[in-house]
Amino acid sequence: MFQPKKLSALGSAFTLLVAISTVASCAAPNAGQTPATTTATSAATETASPTETGAASPTGTSTGTPNASELCGPGSAINFDAGAFPESPAIDNKWFSLKPGTVYTTTGKVVNAEGTTERTVTHTVTGLTKVIDGVKTLVMWDRDYADGSLVESELAFFAQDNSGTVWLFGEYPEEFENDKFIGAPNTFIHGIDESQAGIAMQGDPKMDTPAYVQAHAPSVDFLDCGEVFKQNERVCVPTGCYEDVLVIDEHNPLEPAVGHQRKFYSAGTGLVKVTAEGGADQETLDLVKIEQLTDAKLAEVHKEALKLDEHGYTVSKEVYAKTPRAEVTTKTVGGN
Repeated sequence: MFQPKKLSALGSAFTLLVAISTVASCAAPNAGQTPATTTATSAATETASPTETGAASPTGTSTGTPNASELCGPGSAINFDAGAFPESPAIDNKWFSLKPGTVYTTTGKVVNAEGTTERTVTHTVTGLTKVIDGVKTLVMWDRDYADGSLVESELAFFAQDNSGTVWLFGEYPEEFENDKFIGAPNTFIHGIDESQAGIAMQGDPKMDTPAYVQAHAPSVDFLDCGEVFKQNERVCVPTGCYEDVLVIDEHNPLEPAVGHQRKFYSAGTGLVKVTAEGGADQETLDLVKIEQLTDAKLAEVHKEALKLDEHGYTVSKEVYAKTPRAEVTTKTVGGN
């Protein structure tokens, strides 16, 4: 499965938003969430401290916090526990499965008042791991092209807890303009500068359940909220037609002018389509290719991704440099 990126260099936020959902649910919360309360907390007006939100220290001692802020509406409090993750970062959630050596290619466009930008994004599941807050995460390497030019090269870090919920632990996105590196200002890592891991995919997503925080990094104004929008949909893209598709609605309460984004997930494949709802930049993406790398190509990927990881220690000394370096865990597509 792949995770499409926000097009920061073009001003098209891939993270979304309009308003915080205020619909409370009587259903039991999914993994990583606390029960709904009767009063919503506004993410736009509240600044939560690390203690209130359950923000983790880089030492791996964090646990869920019962009084955590509900940044995405009732029942959305982050309930993170570093002890709930296995030693191996294997990710086999059927909606968000990450197998090292798999490359997903998506294409689409961004339409706004200035015109249309063609996009191509490659999402490579590496065999690298990085320890964040005591949790060994799997490294994803994404490259985002606009009209053929690289605008972003990013490392993102995921881990699956014992309940099957997949968490996003942070991102190191290097930005480019005219194919030249210009910085990585949107870097965030769980446990540093009050940044918090969030839910990339629930273990058992269901309709009529509370929204959930996908990640929160106040130092870079990052807050993604997700909520199950539809189930059992049928979607066709260049890689084929998919049945029983899960649709997640996403938004960013910190950027109300951006609009919502809808992501379509197929069981066993992952994200196959992205559409936009509202906002000045209308972004769409379709899955066009799935490739399994050879061992030799995976080794090349590791070489390049490790260069990116190393560069982060120079570029982001106050955030990324505080993490342990990435390591090669899976050298072949057939195993460790």
